[in-house]
Amino acid sequence: MTSVYSGPSPQLQRLVEALRRRAPRPGDSVHSQRANFEIAVAAMSLAAGVTVELFDAGGVAAERLTPDDAAPSGTVLYFHGGGYVIGSLVTIRAMASHLASIAGCTVVTIDYRLAPEHAHPAAVDDALAAYRALLDDGVDPSTVAFAGDSAGGGLAVATMVAARDAGLARPAAGVLISPWTDLTLAGASLDGNSEFDPQVQRWLLASMAEHYLAGQPTTTPLASPTHADLRGLAPLLIHVGGAEGLLDDARGFAAAAEAAGVDVTLEVWPHLIHVWHSFAPVLPEANDGLARVGEWLSDRWCSPASDEFTSAERSG
Repeated sequence: MTSVYSGPSPQLQRLVEALRRRAPRPGDSVHSQRANFEIAVAAMSLAAGVTVELFDAGGVAAERLTPDDAAPSGTVLYFHGGGYVIGSLVTIRAMASHLASIAGCTVVTIDYRLAPEHAHPAAVDDALAAYRALLDDGVDPSTVAFAGDSAGGGLAVATMVAARDAGLARPAAGVLISPWTDLTLAGASLDGNSEFDPQVQRWLLASMAEHYLAGQPTTTPLASPTHADLRGLAPLLIHVGGAEGLLDDARGFAAAAEAAGVDVTLEVWPHLIHVWHSFAPVLPEANDGLARVGEWLSDRWCSPASDEFTSAERSG
């Protein structure tokens, strides 16, 4: 796809400044981080014409967001970010509604258990239970995509691996937005982009990884899916910002997936920050990102997936 991106918008520059002012600080408790995250998203508006329904997905609280004006083209099982420590159905609701509206699909979000109260693999267990529930309800796996942002992107991959190993039907595709896939924190961009990224910092990820792993190795495959057996996974779209700390996570995971024979499309969006998609509709780049996700998914749902690996980096 040819990029029409012409450089950072004025809205992006203002957003970065605002995010820096409310960024977590060392010493902030998990409770305060959760509360502050909820407060930060309280002003974000839901997309018009999208119905939100609370339901039970295999024992996991979930929401189904469906556009009212057209028959959905497929279902996105979406996992929120927050380092496995913060985040909820509330914090992802606005972004999920805009994805449903722009992509013309049903989006299902789940309230998976969080650390430190529930360490790995609780989140994976909940995500897998939700997928089983969708299949049990008769949802065709060829019309399902897994997706997630940040830790939710890592969880999306982990759930794909767990579903494969459990013998469940393979979903049609996966979408990873600014994914956190390597809890070893080996990516050089964590330091190289630290002055540009207003949200993701090494100290914060280290704390979240410690809570989530609870003493397990940082290379535990379903916690750090860069180190998992990725063979046989569905085609993947990876979005990452050129200015974010997890840039090398995305690149490293894409390389690992390529080596395993997975069909991967990697898009690096210059100047963009961590999970910029979540700031729709006020950020033009967020609307563009979600539109690109919808465009890519429409191809995966409408035609057989290619076995040939493709990798494309957006160059501006």
